[in-house]
Amino acid sequence: MTDLITTLIDRWRTDRDATYQSWFLWEERIKNFRSIRRGIQQVVSEIKADSFGVAYRGSSLETVVHSIAEQRQIFKGADHAFLWKPKLRIPDIYENPDNQHAFGHLLDICLCHNTEENLLTAIQDIDRQAIKGLGPAVANLLYFLHPTLMPPFNTAIVNGYNALTGAKVKLGKWDHYLAMRQGILKLNNQYRKRLSNDLGAIGGLLFDIGSKRYTAPPLTDDQEAQALWAQDLGQIREENAKAAKALAAIRDADYTHTEIQGWLRDLGFALGYDVWIAANDRNRAWNGERLGSSCLESLPGFISHTAADAVRMIDILWLDKANHHIVAAFEVEHTTSIYSGIMRMLDLAFGSEVHALEGLFLVAPDNREGEVKAQLMRPAFRHIANLKLRYLPYSELASHRETIARFGQGLKPIEAISRII
Repeated sequence: MTDLITTLIDRWRTDRDATYQSWFLWEERIKNFRSIRRGIQQVVSEIKADSFGVAYRGSSLETVVHSIAEQRQIFKGADHAFLWKPKLRIPDIYENPDNQHAFGHLLDICLCHNTEENLLTAIQDIDRQAIKGLGPAVANLLYFLHPTLMPPFNTAIVNGYNALTGAKVKLGKWDHYLAMRQGILKLNNQYRKRLSNDLGAIGGLLFDIGSKRYTAPPLTDDQEAQALWAQDLGQIREENAKAAKALAAIRDADYTHTEIQGWLRDLGFALGYDVWIAANDRNRAWNGERLGSSCLESLPGFISHTAADAVRMIDILWLDKANHHIVAAFEVEHTTSIYSGIMRMLDLAFGSEVHALEGLFLVAPDNREGEVKAQLMRPAFRHIANLKLRYLPYSELASHRETIARFGQGLKPIEAISRII
């Protein structure tokens, strides 16, 4: 059985459409950890201050859960468990103040503590509260706080775990989640060299099994069953046409993201700025060279900045050559969560190293302007109006970048083709 699982993992890791390459190794996934943590902190603060409200729609919790649900296929539908179902009064954390505070306390404990013992105690405490409709779906929030201790959770992951191990874990029960967690930790430890300390990797494997993209090895020693399984693994079932089209679009979007970064990099050079490329993007290929070629290798003056890690993940920064002050920041949002990009902008705007900051730009396809405006209306971004955040459509950048590079000076031409949102 061990050899069969090893074979399964090795085949799964090399499949570019499986979750290991399409999600777990996806660089945007790492960017989202900090912004989701910040969002959870806001949820806790509002619950403590009794300002959270009595509805899911428009709440800070909706903002966070929505950003998780955008994490490609593995978290699709993650918001369903939190949607307020008024006829059923579930999940009962909106209109019941005691339950709301208990939920906030769970998140607060998980924000402030890093030990397995404290996390498990917090989960057992919330389980004893027996809050109607509030089950292990919360583990998806906890995963982004403690990815090495809390595996993600959804129907496909549970089905995948049951298929791989022969267990009978049930949805909606914390004790079943904790039992599955122990089994996942054991499996992950056994195959750690092929997986990761981050439980997102094994979570992705279980998701692909539970989604029936991959078949779990037979649980018996039946040689015929094992041979049929090996044959099935060698001819991985084809994605249906819709899924294949979606995956192709995702790959194209990643390329487009790099292309837009390359445009902004070259435009920054032409306008006489030093340029910073997001730390996890600088080694991408662009026009036959590294995207980060000729760009800054470090951000001067940001060593002590409390939000430095987030700022280093901003897609493009333009800096004044003379004093290395940041002049403009650009977040490219093609298909990724707009929420995460805005949070990084806020980290920069409210930092102490922004003496010369003149412009904050969200660069996105023309058809995403409505989505950007909708995000900015959320409570999480109520302070952003003072920042004069600007929306720069792809079409405007594509049409005018060469002219700006030849004749432009400073940020005025960029401001002219963008608009305040």
